[in-house]
Amino acid sequence: MIALSVNVNKIALLRNSRPGNFPCVLTFAESCINLGAHGITVHPRPDGRHIQPRDVKQLSNLISPLKKIELNIEGNPFCMPTEKYPGFLALIEHSKPDQCTLVPDTNEQLTSDHGFNLQDYGNLLAPIIDQIKSLGIRTSIFIDPDLEQVRRAAELGADCIELYTGPFAQAWGTKHVEKIFSQHLTASKLAADLGMRVNAGHDLNLANLKQFASIPELAEVSIGHALIVEALNRGLEEAIHAFRSALN
Repeated sequence: MIALSVNVNKIALLRNSRPGNFPCVLTFAESCINLGAHGITVHPRPDGRHIQPRDVKQLSNLISPLKKIELNIEGNPFCMPTEKYPGFLALIEHSKPDQCTLVPDTNEQLTSDHGFNLQDYGNLLAPIIDQIKSLGIRTSIFIDPDLEQVRRAAELGADCIELYTGPFAQAWGTKHVEKIFSQHLTASKLAADLGMRVNAGHDLNLANLKQFASIPELAEVSIGHALIVEALNRGLEEAIHAFRSALN
């Protein structure tokens, strides 16, 4: 079974557009769990555009006691503390999620748009990976489906990779999609052969998810934007059911 982790960033973005706590991120996450999601993903950023440090703490308190439900926190491990942001590694240490996904986004990016280049950043990431793993947290690196990146992730001791699926989604419906899908297939097999779990995420939706979910090694997908859009169109319960059906 491929796990569905719902990214709730967009709910926080909507909440932050007005004073108060509506919609409530914690309530929405709890609804997703009750409707069959296997986990919750958040990607806090230093500018606080959506998920806030308080959300991370509340979600950790909600999910920690639950069996078989996981909290995945994504972010750039090099993000330093600010007045309103304790720093990514401090958030991880305080919340102790089940999984931590290291992503090379900058403060200026609208959303993640590439994976880590581990030839350039591997030596800097190595002690960070060791630090996170010492807390008993599964550690994943967000990478492109490149075999050298996969091998380097294994060398660094990552428990997982998360494949950046943006180009696959962008190529959907064109003649280029099969070539890109083949790259993901090959990268997934190599990662599994090297002892790593395979996750994936970015712009996966109900149109392209069924093909991507045919990758035998795929363990988890993280989906936010597309699932929230479907929930607006058809309701949250039907949206989660649709994504779980596409995955399995």
